[in-house]
Amino acid sequence: MIAHLSGKLFSKEPNRLVIDVNGVGYDVTIPLSTFYEIGEIGSPIQLLVHTYVREDAILLFGFKTPEERQLFEQLTSVSGIGPKLGISILSGMSVSELVPAIRQSNLARLTTIPGVGKKTAERLVVDLRDKVARIGVGADSQGPPATRSAQEEDVISALVNLGYPKPQAERALQKALTQTGEAHSFEELLRNSLRQLAK
Repeated sequence: MIAHLSGKLFSKEPNRLVIDVNGVGYDVTIPLSTFYEIGEIGSPIQLLVHTYVREDAILLFGFKTPEERQLFEQLTSVSGIGPKLGISILSGMSVSELVPAIRQSNLARLTTIPGVGKKTAERLVVDLRDKVARIGVGADSQGPPATRSAQEEDVISALVNLGYPKPQAERALQKALTQTGEAHSFEELLRNSLRQLAK
């Protein structure tokens, strides 16, 4: 089984890329969180890989972090969740958001992910609530991300549109919130988040 790929980025799309490894192109499906972290075409790339084998195909799913791959493997262990939906879930919510949402049984948050209805969200919580506790997503995963305001989501969206990876944007926002306090405007939060990213 392929567990890791290291080569050059041959082509990329939001949920798919091709890695050239010594002249052989590997077609890899990825979540958006990984897409935000990769470089330009022709640049070196390393990905952790989950190999999915079925009767008519061998599919590769790639991730930038061990936590992403571990969570993907746990997601696809849940009845009714195949690898494509697993990738969609990781594309709709970062690991640092998803783990607290599952642990806190936040069905409203989980059902905002495209393709995840109430029944699927309930299965995620029942099957994974204790398992995801073992995924080390760091201190940034605790607290606010699961109950983020619309204004804070807008700030993250603006930072992502400016080219910053979503996890990096989330960390910058959290630091900005700590410094700004409760009373803040969108412009103030965005400005302070950009200052954190510039450090």
